[in-house]
Amino acid sequence: MTRHPLPDTRRYDTLPKLLALHAREHGGETALREKDFGIWRTITWAEYHARTRAIALGLRTLGVKPGDAVGLIGDNRPDWVMGEIATHAVGAMSLGIYRDALDDEVAYLLAHAEVSVVLAEDEEQVDKLLAMGERTPGLRHIVFADPRGMRKYDDPRLMPLAALIARGEAAHVAEPGLYDGIVGAGDGEAVAILCTTSGTTARPKLAMLTSGALIRHCAAYLGADPKGPEDEYVSVLPLPWIMEQVYALGFALLSRMKVNFVEEPETMLADFREIGPTFVLFAPRLWEQLAADVRARIMDASPFKRRMFDYGMKLGLAALDSGKRSPLADALLFRALRDRLGFSRITSAATGGAALGPDTFRFFLALGVPLRQLYGQTELLGAYTLHREGEVDFNTVGVPFNEEIEVRIDGADANGVGEIVTRHPNRFSGYYRSDEGAGDLRDGWLYTGDAGYFDKRGQLVVIDRIKDIATTAGGSRFSPQFIENKLKFSPYVAEAVILGDGRDFLAAMICIRYPVVSKWAERQRISFTTYTDLSAKPEVAALLKKEVEAVNAGLPEAQRIRKFLLLYKELDADDDELTRTRKVRRGVIAQKYGEIIDAIYGGRPAIPVDTVIKFQDGTTQRIRTTLAVIDLLPGPAHAREPEAA
Repeated sequence: MTRHPLPDTRRYDTLPKLLALHAREHGGETALREKDFGIWRTITWAEYHARTRAIALGLRTLGVKPGDAVGLIGDNRPDWVMGEIATHAVGAMSLGIYRDALDDEVAYLLAHAEVSVVLAEDEEQVDKLLAMGERTPGLRHIVFADPRGMRKYDDPRLMPLAALIARGEAAHVAEPGLYDGIVGAGDGEAVAILCTTSGTTARPKLAMLTSGALIRHCAAYLGADPKGPEDEYVSVLPLPWIMEQVYALGFALLSRMKVNFVEEPETMLADFREIGPTFVLFAPRLWEQLAADVRARIMDASPFKRRMFDYGMKLGLAALDSGKRSPLADALLFRALRDRLGFSRITSAATGGAALGPDTFRFFLALGVPLRQLYGQTELLGAYTLHREGEVDFNTVGVPFNEEIEVRIDGADANGVGEIVTRHPNRFSGYYRSDEGAGDLRDGWLYTGDAGYFDKRGQLVVIDRIKDIATTAGGSRFSPQFIENKLKFSPYVAEAVILGDGRDFLAAMICIRYPVVSKWAERQRISFTTYTDLSAKPEVAALLKKEVEAVNAGLPEAQRIRKFLLLYKELDADDDELTRTRKVRRGVIAQKYGEIIDAIYGGRPAIPVDTVIKFQDGTTQRIRTTLAVIDLLPGPAHAREPEAA
């Protein structure tokens, strides 16, 4: 891949400085695109800079000053990234909040960071902010981008983004050199970003990141995975997540990679195909969802097409195993499939945040998607390891980007497994208004809390969180996440929670992947009404039993799943069962489903459930069902079908 020269990161050490540079030298070139009402709207570097300048000067008229915090909440939009850069331009700190965060989460973050101004996308987000009441006493201004539905509000804190921009433009006319002056005086070593950590066990912490650290780290990353003005990226992962900060802001403002914003989350795949990006990062669950959707569509295809798909996959995977590509498989299947998925122009692809199943990994590699695994933490500016080209290994997360990044294993056992400890020059500056977690940073080294080891080729292998590695009553150690990921390789499994710490055997609570299982049920002429109804069908239990048995076949006997059940609902971040980055909150699961877990280990073959679930819009639904506990017994009983729920 062509390496384009990057700007001098010592001189251009803030995002506003980089934006001003590109507006000056490449003002007429495309920087961003946004789809609105079915039409792609192009934004040049000059337009990008001018609107950002107006937002920045507008924020200044509202009293935003260096050291203040400005919140941003909504979908991925050009106005988000402009608002973030504008915040940095006036010396303030940006705090990205996940768009689907609940009122309580939003109130905590705004109060903790003492946010004075929030840039919100639309009425939905404004409603959350207005509901905060006295919980956010420092919130003085709520600036909204989309005016639809806003006429009924009369809160004095509300202001349209158009009005803020008008104030900024007037300030620029009155003092033309003001913005250039404050941008030029910007300090790359001042805290610019408050980035939320995943918060699997408690409230998320706010990692303090400087612009200089972000820019230098992105430059190191681009040394391992070069990008340039010809590259196209589609921003679909949440902008509060550190990796989307790296790509949509760091990468784009260093390499001039074009960033595209889809119209709605529901139109993502269609918009993705229209752009045909050259680079993509998806979380593992999204890669698995794409592969599952392909399988679901194949279920609906004619027998001839299903046979052609199976034949093409067989050829492609066989060629992949020999280190080659199959021209026949490409002609029969993969070329059309790449086009269908929007991957025709892909030159670089990545996954990170959790393990991706080998079967899914192999599927996309055979398809011709150059997929690589990465690994990192928010505190270390996101990813710092990556597979080198031609050295992809499904079981590893690659090697450090460069020699400045150091990774070691502390407290290794006889198998070389210990805690992953890392340091590099571009780490975070600590947690905002919190000493919690300070013990994880010692002498410049971050103690990640992850268990791992180096394989014979020096590639890093990540096993699980150390605190999550469990031990059965018989003394056998196991990684719940490792087994959960194996289960989620199945197209029929959306989520799974492995139990067994301190117990006599391992058990699993499984959430079906509703779109795929419902397609399967329709083909089997199984009638059902809801997710709960479908998951309670004995035929579905029998289907998932085969999937669990397949996983068990590849596990040591002491780590095999003895019992499992299909949960009556999907695990949900809105219920605190998952983090916003889709990681299981084990403490919440143990507490919320404690009675069900006790019943599994109490030997009950069926567990009655009568509960109420609450949706994000405030509505509730009563759930009454019976969960069948499937016991995978050895010998003749192993083949028995479970009781009907």
